[in-house]
Amino acid sequence: MDKTTQRLVEFALEAKFSTLSTQTLHECNRRLIDAFASALAAYDEPLCIGARAIASRYSGCPEAHLWGSPIKTSMEAAAFANGVMLRYLDISDTYLGKSRGHPSDMLSGVLAAAEHLQSDGPSVITAIVLAYDVYCSFADSVDINSLGWDQPVYAILGSVVGVAKLMGLNHDQIGHAISLALTPNLALLQTRHGDLSAWKGCAGPNAARNAIFACLLAQQGFTGPADVFEGKFGFYNVISAFDWKLPSGGHHKICDTHIKSLPVCYHGQSSVLCAMKLRTQLRLEDIQDIHVESYGAAFRMMGNDPTRWAPTTRETADHSMPYVIALALADGKFNAHSFSDERLKDLTLKGIMSKVRVSEDSNLSAQYPEGAPGRVTIRTHQGKLFTEELRYPTGHAKSPMSDADVEQKFRDLVPNQAQPERIETLLKILTQFEQVKNTKTEFMDLLVLHSDSDH
Repeated sequence: MDKTTQRLVEFALEAKFSTLSTQTLHECNRRLIDAFASALAAYDEPLCIGARAIASRYSGCPEAHLWGSPIKTSMEAAAFANGVMLRYLDISDTYLGKSRGHPSDMLSGVLAAAEHLQSDGPSVITAIVLAYDVYCSFADSVDINSLGWDQPVYAILGSVVGVAKLMGLNHDQIGHAISLALTPNLALLQTRHGDLSAWKGCAGPNAARNAIFACLLAQQGFTGPADVFEGKFGFYNVISAFDWKLPSGGHHKICDTHIKSLPVCYHGQSSVLCAMKLRTQLRLEDIQDIHVESYGAAFRMMGNDPTRWAPTTRETADHSMPYVIALALADGKFNAHSFSDERLKDLTLKGIMSKVRVSEDSNLSAQYPEGAPGRVTIRTHQGKLFTEELRYPTGHAKSPMSDADVEQKFRDLVPNQAQPERIETLLKILTQFEQVKNTKTEFMDLLVLHSDSDH
């Protein structure tokens, strides 16, 4: 194996629960609460039902639950279907570096493996922290997005290392698993360009699924192509070599990820919060025009494509700056109906959207990725100007949600799927996951919230 693969293998083998700080454990538990809140809230969405329908066709050993359902399927199928639920509402965690993405996409794979292995809490937490370290340090080290590659590229690497750690693969097996994961799973950024499709929220879960398969192959003795990073036709040949700085010194990247307070693309969080504050200061009918200024990535993702002014799918709408700003001003909140077909056709929202202008501000771009700033200026027919600016949206690592807020997010999102007593039981386990002795019997079995298979 090449030097880069060797470094990843050694990094995985050196990861130990005993070295994790209290802060790291705490932040990992908060991400678990956030992830299950995001997933269970999407349980009844058509795409999630479809993902479970596909997964339910698979059976065998090893197996894992479809979250919330009594149905068990293969680990790989569970990783995909559960991951689709986790990502569907676009309210799961985010990381911003030279590249950007949603590291919680990896959790469905790690947890599917953990359920089958009946792993204890410390083992699961170690694997999750390790996966986040790989994912986020990769995103910090190189901008693959500008080269046309999508976030599942670093999700597959974080996932395969985390699952391999949990499965107890040896040195050579981990190296082969990394190669077997990366070689066939380079993902195109076309997923996030133009009118966005259902695949937007499926790409990360697909990486989690494929990481499990790569580990199973390696465990069974399959070998992967040598020198997958540094070889003549390896990964560095595709994107150019870069200095991958893996975390050191006891600080873990999971502590630097951001929790969402709103179900919209992270690049719009600050601007939407600004708009919601401005809403209390003026009347909709008085608005003449709305100027949203943000950093480059936000402008490119949410305000630099004609589809963002005419979204026809939920996936495009929650990445449309004009649409989410219009919702913030019209409703002052986001709920299950905010991205419905009815709302996408709403003439009032379309009228507000027509008044929105989005641009990049160089000063705001200079604050990214350390911050995720936004500025909204509204001019009224009477000539008055109202402006709000925010650098760190609620939930950002430098403006974190409190524990009470994270737990309330779970209580707010899950009620349609569980009774209050079950919600509190699940929350209690998630807040102290390091005390779990058996992930399957002490948590996943309790996560069966529906007795029928029609869900």
